[in-house]
Amino acid sequence: LDSNHKTTMLRATRSSGLLLKRAVRKASSQSSGGVLEGDAGALATHIHHHMTTFLAVATPVVFLIPDSWSDGFINKAFGAVVAVNVSAHSWVGLNYVATDYVPKISKSLLGPARILNAGIGLVTLLGLGSMAMNNKGGIKGAIKGLWNPKKEDKSD
Repeated sequence: LDSNHKTTMLRATRSSGLLLKRAVRKASSQSSGGVLEGDAGALATHIHHHMTTFLAVATPVVFLIPDSWSDGFINKAFGAVVAVNVSAHSWVGLNYVATDYVPKISKSLLGPARILNAGIGLVTLLGLGSMAMNNKGGIKGAIKGLWNPKKEDKSD
């Protein structure tokens, strides 16, 4: 490449970097539209990525440890943490989907979509929380039950 092309490419790279910085600054400086915006700001993105990492690392570990080690408090605590993590993760993720796609249909539907997302997150939290606290074996037992056949009673 000749020096003229290199200079043009350098200018284009610098200007696109400045535009990106301005867009990020503008987005982060705008006030939040409400508590239902689970995807607003860098903090939400940061937390969302940490939740994903936690779920990817902790879940296999807990499922692989023997039941005798995890029965009782550990199983219920893990179940509660997973219930909160999965429901928050889905709420934030669904808000990203709503932010990206709902305005393409109608900008006035974004608010109701966020309410629906919060409702889905709440139902997920209540369902997984109930499973973690009330069912035999908690979430770990429910997942393992998918692969273990039901034991038949041979009292005849």
